[in-house]
Amino acid sequence: MLDYDREAAGYDASRGGEARAVAAAEAVERLLPEDTRVVLDVACGTGIVTRRLTRPGRLVVGIDRSHGMAAVASTRLPGAVVLGDAARLPVGSDRTDAVVLIWLLHLLDDAAPVLAEAARVLRAGGALITTVDKDQAAFAVDSDVAAVTAAARRAYAPKGPDHVDRVVASAAGLGLRVVGETTFAGVGQGRSPRQWRERIMEGRIRWARAADPARIAEELSSLPDQEVARADPVYRLIALA
Repeated sequence: MLDYDREAAGYDASRGGEARAVAAAEAVERLLPEDTRVVLDVACGTGIVTRRLTRPGRLVVGIDRSHGMAAVASTRLPGAVVLGDAARLPVGSDRTDAVVLIWLLHLLDDAAPVLAEAARVLRAGGALITTVDKDQAAFAVDSDVAAVTAAARRAYAPKGPDHVDRVVASAAGLGLRVVGETTFAGVGQGRSPRQWRERIMEGRIRWARAADPARIAEELSSLPDQEVARADPVYRLIALA
């Protein structure tokens, strides 16, 4: 896992910057209940998305366990960023109208404790909004890269902690069900065949490590337009209430 304290200063620039933040915030906004007054953005990172959820009459609070990330976020949301762990939120029960979890669950060994904490702090009728199936986002749009890697992904891509079926099942045990869904593009995050090949040969792609990385890399090297990025990833958001 990344050292988020060290990554904080350059994190936004490496993750699509303001353009991707705008897309993410607009997607979250589509799923927020109309009468939302208190929003808790868990694992808020640098606050680049969090600050875009602020509205007159709405309190938005960011929580992150990384001191570096929280320090950057505090420059965007002065007085509204708290250090804390997603599995032990420093918030009383039934206090928030919405809990937002963007690009968090896929990092965990087990998402259940975090989902349970989110459910605990939600008021009746509140919404838990989370990204799911992050590893599939890069292949949501058909491409030659998606075709070359499809067999390996089907055979070896694990059902991660943010797999939608696992999240929905855990949420059901907490009395929550899916009430909405949307998507947003990871602006500027599409990768070229060369970039995919390099990541695979560096051992950074789990499903490729379990398959035949040399063969997959060779097939990728035969694709045209080696330096041309394919479609941006498309991230999936669900709302549970």
